[in-house]
Amino acid sequence: MAQSRAPRQENPSDHQTDEAAGPFGIGGEPPHAVEAERAVLGACMFKTSEVDEVRGILDAADFYRPAHETVWRALLALRSADAPTDPIALTEHLDGTGDLRRIGGASYLHQLAGVAAPIGSAAYYASIVRRKADLRRLRESGFRLVQRAVEPGADPDEIRSAAEADVRAERERALASGTGRLSRYLVNGWDFVTKAAETHPIWGTPAQTAWASGESLMIVGPPGVGKTTLAHQVVLARIGLAESVLGMPVVPGKRVLYLAIDRPTQIARTLARGIRDEHEAALRERLAVWQGPLPAALDKEPDLLADLAAAHQADTLVIDSLKDAVSTMVDDALAVAYNNARGRALQNGVEVLELHHQRKSGAEAPKVQRPALDQVYGSTWLTSGAGSVLFINGKPGDLAVTIHHLKLATGEIGPLQVIHDHEHGTSTVDPTLDPVTLLRAATNGLTVRELAEVLCGEPEPGRADIEKARRHLDRLVKAGLATKAEGAAGGNGGGQQARYRASARHIGAVS
Repeated sequence: MAQSRAPRQENPSDHQTDEAAGPFGIGGEPPHAVEAERAVLGACMFKTSEVDEVRGILDAADFYRPAHETVWRALLALRSADAPTDPIALTEHLDGTGDLRRIGGASYLHQLAGVAAPIGSAAYYASIVRRKADLRRLRESGFRLVQRAVEPGADPDEIRSAAEADVRAERERALASGTGRLSRYLVNGWDFVTKAAETHPIWGTPAQTAWASGESLMIVGPPGVGKTTLAHQVVLARIGLAESVLGMPVVPGKRVLYLAIDRPTQIARTLARGIRDEHEAALRERLAVWQGPLPAALDKEPDLLADLAAAHQADTLVIDSLKDAVSTMVDDALAVAYNNARGRALQNGVEVLELHHQRKSGAEAPKVQRPALDQVYGSTWLTSGAGSVLFINGKPGDLAVTIHHLKLATGEIGPLQVIHDHEHGTSTVDPTLDPVTLLRAATNGLTVRELAEVLCGEPEPGRADIEKARRHLDRLVKAGLATKAEGAAGGNGGGQQARYRASARHIGAVS
């Protein structure tokens, strides 16, 4: 049943496209374009397929005249039934719903059909109608703002909050309907496969990427193993105060917004360890810190992360920690809501780094034991939406920990044996287990199996350990940092494995 309204008398302003100007331009009739509304409805009567295009632009409430809204709802009903949308069909439909007299009778429908827009122009006129509807809603928000401001005992903070809520609701309404809903994240097929699929390392190299552009990085581990310490080093590099972390380059960004949701005072103490007086200008200009809980729940405001970054001109967002951004980590619905909010931020060009915890049952697993994604606390949807997951394995307070790369952006990194300097807030890869250092120290080079034995700490490395060692050595050869002498097939004298040696070129770090 179409929604009915009391009929409004026709007046000359129905033929205008702009409101009559009063004091400050807000008096008289609200913005409207009745002639454009007539052209849209007439076009949809003349050509049924125009309904499909127009409904992607207009909502029923966008029509200024109640009669036009009723006619539009009738057009939608006929189109859904795959019925004709001409004046005769509309007359029959509206008569059946009891709305025919309210809209002016069959004669008015024939008048509308007589002002049909030229073929292909309905979308253009619909955009005019939509623009006027948006202006009407914003005008109403302005009236409410003025009314709140003149009320006795008005509170400026409350007025600002209400105004922000109105604007946010209007933006969300616009994005949830019409062309905004249908084209917000649209990209053509060629750009999708040639541009949208491209990623660039933020931290790491193209071959081994710890954090890729357009994808989030999640750093996971039990309390006290250096998650925040590691994240702070990446943040400082992101604002231009360092070039690399753990021997891997970090691309500087514009500005970082750090959401210190969990224990901001402790986060400040941790960050202060790596700060010197000469860093003041960079920290003031390129690092903003939000202290305490988020202003709203992400399942209620899915654009909150993107909005926070935009409000503070940040291209990088750090969430410390994830458990404080999502109220119930094991709730799949809330995890999907967070994943949606994260995705919206990424689509808006904001890079996201998240700190998170592991399940308590595995908090004291031996450092040599490789963790798995199911050890990450909470719903699986949290890690499903992450681009890269680094897992720090160790016990609280350990100076030496192991970093495993559980979810890859490109090639696998590590496992890295990392040593934390808690006094200065820095972390370095243990050189005794660095493949480059090991290769340079071996006078006769190394085979794949020999490197695997050292890296895994076992005399009988598994197949996965051997393949990982092979990838390490092949990457060094490809980068020109090592040479490979091919082995020989087995026979009566036995075979010989391929042997890798450090190249004569100076080696500083793994590329």
